[in-house]
Amino acid sequence: MDMDQVKQTFIAECRELLEAMEEALLGLEDQAEPAESINAIFRAVHTIKGSAGLFGLDPIVRFAHTVESVMDRVRGGQLALGGELVGLFLACHDHLVALIQGISAGEAEPEGLAAEGDRLLEALVPWLEGSVATLAEPVRPEVAARPGGTRDHWHLSVRFAPTVLQLGMDPLSFVRFLGTLGRMVHMHAILDGLPAGGAFDPEQCYLGLEMDLETDADRKTLEDVFEFVREESRVRLIPPQAKVEEYLALIRELPDEEHLLGEILVAGGCITEYDLAEALRVQREEEDGRKVGTILVQDQDVPAPVVAAALEKQKKAQDRQAGELKIVKVSADKLDKLVDLVGELVIAGASAQTRAAGARDGSLLESLTVVNKLVEEIRDNALSLRMVQIGETFARFRRVVRDVSKELGKAIDLEVQGAETELDKSIVEKLADPLMHIVRNAIDHGIETLEVRRARGKPDTGSLALNAFHESGSIVIEVSDDGGGLDRARILRKAVERGLVQEGAELSDAEINAMIFEPGFSTAAAVTNLSGRGVGMDVVRRNIDELRGTIEVESYEGAGTTIRLRLPLTLAIIDGFMVGVGDTTYVVPLDMIIECLDLGPFLESEENHLINLRGEVLPFLRLREVLGSPGERPARERVVVVQFGETRAGIVVDRLLGEFQTVIKPLGSLFQHLRGVGGSTILGSGRVALVLDVPQLVQLASESRAHPGRDLPALSTNR
Repeated sequence: MDMDQVKQTFIAECRELLEAMEEALLGLEDQAEPAESINAIFRAVHTIKGSAGLFGLDPIVRFAHTVESVMDRVRGGQLALGGELVGLFLACHDHLVALIQGISAGEAEPEGLAAEGDRLLEALVPWLEGSVATLAEPVRPEVAARPGGTRDHWHLSVRFAPTVLQLGMDPLSFVRFLGTLGRMVHMHAILDGLPAGGAFDPEQCYLGLEMDLETDADRKTLEDVFEFVREESRVRLIPPQAKVEEYLALIRELPDEEHLLGEILVAGGCITEYDLAEALRVQREEEDGRKVGTILVQDQDVPAPVVAAALEKQKKAQDRQAGELKIVKVSADKLDKLVDLVGELVIAGASAQTRAAGARDGSLLESLTVVNKLVEEIRDNALSLRMVQIGETFARFRRVVRDVSKELGKAIDLEVQGAETELDKSIVEKLADPLMHIVRNAIDHGIETLEVRRARGKPDTGSLALNAFHESGSIVIEVSDDGGGLDRARILRKAVERGLVQEGAELSDAEINAMIFEPGFSTAAAVTNLSGRGVGMDVVRRNIDELRGTIEVESYEGAGTTIRLRLPLTLAIIDGFMVGVGDTTYVVPLDMIIECLDLGPFLESEENHLINLRGEVLPFLRLREVLGSPGERPARERVVVVQFGETRAGIVVDRLLGEFQTVIKPLGSLFQHLRGVGGSTILGSGRVALVLDVPQLVQLASESRAHPGRDLPALSTNR
C-alpha cells in the first residue's frame, strides 16, 4: 500500500473540508437559520480531527478538538454566534489550512505555527465552559526499536487492576507464561501508582509492566494470556513491524465485500473481537464519539497504516456496491500532458490529411476524414476535462470582501452570479490575482465611506457584484460596485501632470478610463496598505493581455463602476478558419466569425473603410495593409465579418481557405507584444501560420471608424 498516496488523499479531503468550512462561516452572519451551516462546520472540524488521528498528527488533533468544543457549544445553543466569534473561527480555519499545508510539505507542525496555535487556543478559552477542553497528549509507552528504526517483537503494555492480588492472581505468573511463548527481550516495571507510607495496602496491586516479547504467537494467543484479568486491567498489544506488513497483506487478500471497518480489522487478524468491543464501548461513552479507527490508533491497538488500508478496502467495496465510480481525481499535470498529446495528434492528423490530398488518394482521404473526426471528439473531451467552474475562484472573494471591508470600516454585500460558468483551468489559475486587485480597488476606492454614502442618499451597505457568462465564444467576467465611479476630470488632470496627454487634449470617456491601467498611475489622495501607490492595475492589464483577453471600464460618476474582462474559453486548441493574404496563411478563431462574403457588393466607402451589411454599416480593415504585405490586391477580395463583445467589424483578405483544427502555440518573446496576433500554429504542410487576435483587430477597425481618414497603423508593438 502506498502510504504517500493515502496521505495525499487525506490532504486533499482536508482541503475540501476547509473550503466548505470557510464558505459556511462566511455565510453564517447573513443567515436567519444557520443551524445547518453550524452543523456542517462542526462536521468538517470533527472529520479533520478524526482523520488526523489516524495518521498520528497530534498538533492538528489537539487544535481541532478545542475548536470543535467551542463549535459544539454554539451548536447546542449555549453560545450566540456573532461577528467576533465568526472572525475567531475564520482565524482557526486559517491555522488549520497552514497545518495541512505543513503536512503537505512534510512538516507535522511548521516552525512558527505552534505560537499561532497557542494564541488561538488562548483566544478560544473565554468561549469554553470551564477550563480549556484540550485533548490530552496520548500516553504512549516507550517502545524499543531496532537500530534501523523498526521493531521485530511484540510490545505489551499492562496495568494490572488493584484487585488482581485479591483474586488470587500473581502478576509474575503472566510473565513466566509469556516466557513459554517466546523470548522476553526487555521488561520494565511501572510503579507510578505506588502510594507512600500508610496509604500502602499490601492487598492492592500497584504494578504495571512494559514488555518486549519476541514470539511467533498471534494476537489472539497473547490476548488470551490475560483472559482472567483483562476486564479490570488495561492491556495493550502492539505488533512488530513485520506483523504490520503481514496485516496489510491479509487485508488486501480479503474479498471486496462491504463490511464495517472493525469487521475488516478483525477478519485480517489485526485486532480481536475483544479489542473491537472495547473500542465500541469507548466510542459510546465519549461525548463527541471518536471514530473507531481513531480510537484503535490512538490507543495503539493497531498501527495507523493498517487502519488506512482497512478504510481503503472498505471504500473499494462501497464503490463496487455503488456500481460506478462517479468521480476520479486526476493530477492536473496529467490532464495538461493529455491535452498536449492531443494537440500533437491534431497536428499529425492535419499533416497526414495534407499528404493524402497531395497524393490524390481518395480512399486514404476518406479514412483520414473519419480519423480526424474521432480526433476532434477526443480533443473536445480532453479540453472539457480541464474546464472548471469560475465559482471556485469567486468563492475566495467572500473572505476578501469580509476582511477588507471590516478593515476599512465599510459595510459591503457581495453578490455572485454565474458561478457555474466554466472556463479552462489554466485561465482560472492566472485570473485569481488580477481579480484580487480589481476587487480590493473596488472596496478601497470605489465604494464610499458610510458618511459619504449617506450624504449622497445611498444605502449604508455598499454593493459589490461578481458576474460571469459566456458571450460569442468568450467568457465575460464583470466586477461591479455601486460606489462613486471614476472621477474623469481628476484622472485627466493627473494624466496631464504626468505628461501622458497634452493639455487641452480631447479624449473620449473610454480613453480617460483606460488611464488607470498606466504604470504607476494613481489619483488616490492617500496611500493605504491596500492601494494608492499606482501599482496593480497595470499588472492586471498585463496579465489579461497574456491571457489573450481584453479589459474595459464602464463608469458613471456617483453611480458606480464596472470592470469587464473578456477572455478566451481555452488557451490550447480551437476551431480555426484559415484565410490567405499573398502567400501567407492566417487563422481566425471560428467562434468569432459571423459570416464570410465578397467585398465588392457590400462596399460602402473605400475611403472610410466601411461596408454595408444589409443595412448595418461596419468598419473594415484590409489585412494586407495592416500587415504591410507586398503584392497587388486580387480582383476579388473577401470579407470575414467578426464579432467581439457587441462590436462587429470586417477583415478583408485575399482568399478563404476553410476550417482547421488549430493548436495554439505561444509566440516567442520577440513577438509577444505584437498587436493583432495572438499566437501561432503549425499547418498540415508543416508551415507556420499566425493566429489573428480578433479583439485587437476589431478595436483597430473601430478606431479607424472613429478617426476617418487616418491611415491604419501597421502591426507593431503596443508598448
